Amino acid sequence: MAFREYKIGARLFGVALGGSMMITLYMPSLNIVEVGSTEMGLRKGLQYGRIGGFSIEDPFMKGEGKPLTVILKQDPRTGEQIEPVYAYVYKSGIPFTSAIRHPRIMGKGVEDMSLETGRIGEASQDAGAVFVVSEGRWQGKKIHYIENATATRDWTPDVIMSSVTDADVRYIGAGKIMFVKEGCWWCHTLLPEETQDWQVFGAPPRLGDFNSESPTALGSDRKAPDLLHVGSRNSSREWMLMHFFNPRLVQPHSIMPRFDYLWGSVDAQGNSIDYAKWRAEYNEYTAGERVYPPDVPEPAANSQARYLVDFVLNLK
Repeated sequence: MAFREYKIGARLFGVALGGSMMITLYMPSLNIVEVGSTEMGLRKGLQYGRIGGFSIEDPFMKGEGKPLTVILKQDPRTGEQIEPVYAYVYKSGIPFTSAIRHPRIMGKGVEDMSLETGRIGEASQDAGAVFVVSEGRWQGKKIHYIENATATRDWTPDVIMSSVTDADVRYIGAGKIMFVKEGCWWCHTLLPEETQDWQVFGAPPRLGDFNSESPTALGSDRKAPDLLHVGSRNSSREWMLMHFFNPRLVQPHSIMPRFDYLWGSVDAQGNSIDYAKWRAEYNEYTAGERVYPPDVPEPAANSQARYLVDFVLNLK
């Protein structure tokens, strides 16, 4: 009989805690998967890959194991000019996004069209695949769905990558890893609120925008501008490079830290980056001893700076 009341209390506490967790986490997930994915949700999932954070394929968060986003302006098979298409290239072994592995999370209609018309069930992770977001009608309603272009158009990763230049490639999935790893979401949110934010940062996202994204990186303590639509407000790649290399180049009183170390040791031409020389010249500029600040190096194609800028400019 000793401590009987404590045993009963502990059990009741466990039941209450378990019930509250089910109500808070599990039950909403049932509603979320019934919501049809939006076009934005499909694109985000395909861009980011299996997970946008720490993962088995990328334990040190270097942006490895992520798909590539490629802008196609001509058919890679025939060479004919086409309306620009965003193709999401999953090379052999790159883990598929959740929507491909678990189509149910896309919601009715989107799941049906993706499986029947888009043929995503035929995609092979081992062989690699190319996906695009297409538009169709389901039960009289216009919806967007995922199309396995490897099955429907014979677009393989090798064919795609051999038909484009680096200027057509975006490292958006790897860029989100940089956004998470560098703590950008500690100060910036990706979630405009349903208040005056509409006038400043743009409309807030919808529930269907998150069906394939993990984690969401919404942020929780905004100290700087919301970035969900920043690519629409400012599409200047040059400005972004200057801002990340040293924010004081574009905003003299910015409290944002420098991210120049993401450039690595060499620039886009393979030349060594002399950080000490650059900072010395920048100090001369701030002291009024130079008319112009030193030029910011163009990041190499495989640099973490390139990844991060690609991700931020894609936020529209």
